[in-house]
Amino acid sequence: MLFGLDGVEIGLIIVFLCLFGGILTGFPVAFAIGGAGLLSFGIIAALDSAGILVHEAIDSGSQAYRDLVNSGVNPATISHFRFPDLPTYAEPLFPGGWEQAVDRNLSFIVNRMNERVFAGASIETLLAVLMFVMMGIVLERSKIANDLLTTMARVFGPLPGGLAVSVVIVGAFLAASTGIVGATVVTMGLLSLPTMLRHGYSPQLATGVIAASGTLGQIIPPSIVIVLLGTLAGDLYSAAQEARAQAVGCTDALTYLGEPAVVSVGTLFQAAMLPGIFLAGLYALYAFGYAMFNPSKAPPVHLEHTHHETITRREGLLWFLAVPVILIGAAIVSGQVGFSGSQRIVVNEFTEAGATASLRTNVSDQCQVAMIDLHGQEAWDTAIAEQQAIEASGGVQQSVQRTPEQIEALTIEVVENAPKIGSGLLTVMVLLALVIAFGRGVAPHANLTPLLIGAGGIVAVLALDTLFVGPLTSSGTAFVIYAIPFLAIAYGLKAAAGYLSKNELFRVVFPPLVLIVAVLGSILGGVTNPTPAAGLGAGGALLLAAYRKLADEHKTSKIIIGAAFAVVVMILIGANFDLRIGRGDAPFEDWAAYIVALGAFYFAMFGILYACWVLVRDGTLGIVVRETAKVTSMVFTILIGSQLLNLVVISFGGEHYIQQFLRSFDNEFTVFLLVMLVLFVLGFVLDFLEIIYIVVPIVGPVIYGGTMDPKWVTIMIAVNLQTSFLTPPFGFALFYLRGVAPKEVTTGHIYKGIIPFVLIQVIGIGMLWAFPDIVTIVPNLLSR
Repeated sequence: MLFGLDGVEIGLIIVFLCLFGGILTGFPVAFAIGGAGLLSFGIIAALDSAGILVHEAIDSGSQAYRDLVNSGVNPATISHFRFPDLPTYAEPLFPGGWEQAVDRNLSFIVNRMNERVFAGASIETLLAVLMFVMMGIVLERSKIANDLLTTMARVFGPLPGGLAVSVVIVGAFLAASTGIVGATVVTMGLLSLPTMLRHGYSPQLATGVIAASGTLGQIIPPSIVIVLLGTLAGDLYSAAQEARAQAVGCTDALTYLGEPAVVSVGTLFQAAMLPGIFLAGLYALYAFGYAMFNPSKAPPVHLEHTHHETITRREGLLWFLAVPVILIGAAIVSGQVGFSGSQRIVVNEFTEAGATASLRTNVSDQCQVAMIDLHGQEAWDTAIAEQQAIEASGGVQQSVQRTPEQIEALTIEVVENAPKIGSGLLTVMVLLALVIAFGRGVAPHANLTPLLIGAGGIVAVLALDTLFVGPLTSSGTAFVIYAIPFLAIAYGLKAAAGYLSKNELFRVVFPPLVLIVAVLGSILGGVTNPTPAAGLGAGGALLLAAYRKLADEHKTSKIIIGAAFAVVVMILIGANFDLRIGRGDAPFEDWAAYIVALGAFYFAMFGILYACWVLVRDGTLGIVVRETAKVTSMVFTILIGSQLLNLVVISFGGEHYIQQFLRSFDNEFTVFLLVMLVLFVLGFVLDFLEIIYIVVPIVGPVIYGGTMDPKWVTIMIAVNLQTSFLTPPFGFALFYLRGVAPKEVTTGHIYKGIIPFVLIQVIGIGMLWAFPDIVTIVPNLLSR
């Protein structure tokens, strides 16, 4: 063996050196990865052909190996790491020669490219990357960050370290609206860094907080990292659990686990919400604490406020805290007591099939032992008792068709037990009431009559819904009943919107906040998957950017507002009417709703095209298209290059060798800790994209093949990858900030400034490790 190392180990070293050298050449990373794969394969093939590289393989025909297998050891767990005394024999890295390795892998390359890049099942999810990138670039070009930073600085500036806290808040806000680290860091570096330095802030704190806050886009949804990582995690978890089930003697993962082995990008978005907010809170807490101990390096700053009505503390607490808590609390209580809830009336034509046991019990003895070990003896005994009861009653009851009389009786029963108010209508009314309350809060001395009329309309809608609208009431009839109260609500909302537009905080925060709620709400609420939500976000970002451009030019923007309203109309109509007019019994009200929705669609498309024309006129759209093409092409080119590099590692057994090493540890948490440490170290020299597409597919079958929650595993990796943007020497956030920082800010200032935030990242990862519920509580609650 060369240098006393196994040939596979030398091959892995060659691959890493070629990859590292390719990155250091300054050649575009997207192409350097693929080139490193080809170069390393050529070197390894040449050394293997010369007989220099030799792999010591375990002799599976030896008596010692057969004794291990006969003793009950799973052959999949037998490796040189776990049983170093087993007999071995020398073989070349490519037993059939490198030519056979090329022939074997060419078809695999084509299939993998087709599956992951061109026409596979994951391509729809990857399309969300394109639209989220476009959404972020459009919002960044619309100067939203400038307005947010200015406004938040005025709100938090008077506090110790207030400017740093405002940078963290804006960073979190931009993370949820853009998700692009480079754009966020550059924008905040240009806008806030000179202001912080001018007011006496320490260069270390200023640069550290900007760089760290800019990386929040990697974890706070909609995050490109989670989209890319989620497409891999879903495949890896499903395959790893299938292999785990078969290794213990079960037929499939569903039998062994008792539930499908599935994890989706939408679920990961839900899991990432609290960790992202948690990290942002740690950043802000550090900035505030730094200012308390070093007041001269982070002094309070009093900036000029725009002219708007002064609000007393009592009025602020009443209208911005007490009233919202009362409204939301009342809505929650009404749902708990059954007064509000889903009014959907569904009576199936066929009866439901009988319930099955909680676990499948018709399994082999080997699978039974494994399932008892996984779920516990009590859970297995319960499943056995359930299955015996089912068999005693004649087996699983089959679904049969109900008679018309049975359907009618069941419908009457469901209607009688239905909640008085629909949860959807109650949610909308609570949101509208909050808008009116905020309008009252920002303008305590304005004419309150319109707001009272709007509030009366909300009360009237809820009263009419309770008294006259039932689950069987058609949408058209309900619309007629609500018509007059809706007009009153619209009158009150118009006045509230006028009052809110005069308040700087609401004027700046409200438009992007609505877009964020629409995008994330549709994903987190399970209404749609990330790809359509990303399309909604991209279209909304175009409208928002055009509205901002027209406002700067002091021109009317009624078309933009009308297009946004048309989108809302389409959503409301789609949620309340059956637009399948092709069915034979479509009533007149559904036809009318379809015509209105069609008109709203055409107007919305016209509004988006008009917004594009506004942005084309000043050159913004051209820049957006070019930047979007650059970012997405880089992502997909790295995807292709990394697949090529992975296949090189697979071709000489490197992937299997690494997985055997990881499986040699008995504790899966030890394995995951080791993987996290490796990812953290690699973050010093590799970008998150290279780590996702090169490292995760290799270690994924091991870390996703155990008992750990896949959501927790994926979010832990995502938070760890976020650190790669801050760690020198190749932290991309540091390069972005260095490019826009003033001359008096040195590279040393930036490196010193990020050290505390890297430590905060490590502390955050440790707390997520110790308290995994921070990750899992949101998806678990929403799934119920």
